[in-house]
Amino acid sequence: MDIGKLRTDTPGCVRVAHLNNAGAALPPRPVIDAVAEHFALENTIGGYEAAELNAPAVERFYDAVARLIGARADEIAYAENATRAWDMAFYAIPFAVGDRILTTTSEYSSNTIAYQQVAAAKGVSVEVVPDNADGTLSLDALEAELAKGSVRLVSLNHIPTHNGLVNPAADVGRLCREHGVLYLLDACQSVGQLALDVGEIGCDMLSATGRKFLRGPRGTGFLYVRRQIVPTLEPPFLDLHAAVWKAPDGFETRQDARRFETWERYVAGQIGLGVAADYAADLGIAEIEEHVTGLAAVLRRKLAARPATTVLDKGERPSGIVTFTVDGHDPAAIKAAARDRGVNVSVANPRAHGYDPDTVPAAVRASVHYYNTEEELDLLLSALP
Repeated sequence: MDIGKLRTDTPGCVRVAHLNNAGAALPPRPVIDAVAEHFALENTIGGYEAAELNAPAVERFYDAVARLIGARADEIAYAENATRAWDMAFYAIPFAVGDRILTTTSEYSSNTIAYQQVAAAKGVSVEVVPDNADGTLSLDALEAELAKGSVRLVSLNHIPTHNGLVNPAADVGRLCREHGVLYLLDACQSVGQLALDVGEIGCDMLSATGRKFLRGPRGTGFLYVRRQIVPTLEPPFLDLHAAVWKAPDGFETRQDARRFETWERYVAGQIGLGVAADYAADLGIAEIEEHVTGLAAVLRRKLAARPATTVLDKGERPSGIVTFTVDGHDPAAIKAAARDRGVNVSVANPRAHGYDPDTVPAAVRASVHYYNTEEELDLLLSALP
């Protein structure tokens, strides 16, 4: 990868060492231009007229995302964020009394709230599958729970928001297929940094955001739903885009994944997200993964060599998210000190995310991308106490 060219293509690199890509990455110039040009067009000729004129670019989003994750265009829905994409899939599942939901210790807090809401309303149970010693989901424990029966859904994160591990998504998919259980994968932190194929993973549904490693606009996301199960899922709400009114008192829901969309959306953002998906695919997602995980490994080694510094990442296969603590120093203060040196990092609070009571209270989270350099890693290290 031509890192110099990629950095030139990323205007933000001139101003900051951005190591908060798990929060929101710096977008590349083609994405910035696509969003700005459509927004300018809306302001020039009108929003509806701009959408009509740019209809091919709007439609391109579906092909671009499908290409990136190994799906079909009719299996992709646009959403305003990953949480809404995940919600549209989760709340569409026809849960019944006695159903079981299996999830992980590191589940994202928004998802856990949804589990509890549905559990109270529908009489289902939410059960946490234990981890292996390395922190990833235990496949043996998952298989044992699936064998007990009554599991309606297995729902997990591919990469936790507060830890650098990668859960064994494809192995989970194999077990879910063997037991005929729905599988929802939260890929918010993996799309754009890891090579993934929904066919190989075997998930029925996958949600993701645009703003993180995919480098798309903030306020965008998407949902993948395997075409064979689309008709079995009833979206929690419908509009005149998701369904057709059959006057006077009937309607017909769309038969593709766009039944999970609404008519009104951030059109400039959808165009930009399609450009971001093409940008990543053109670079080569396998090459992106190699660079990102390699750079993160360098940062972990450098952090581990420092006194009083503990790298917290678990898992057999680490990602581009690096979490650590420095003895006697508040992570928020470290974040502020790094910001003063022109370095962006964030603070992860594991206890706010997930079911594991043994996690640390807070940690510094540095998340690298392919446009970052070792010099930027060293700049972060120089800002640490």
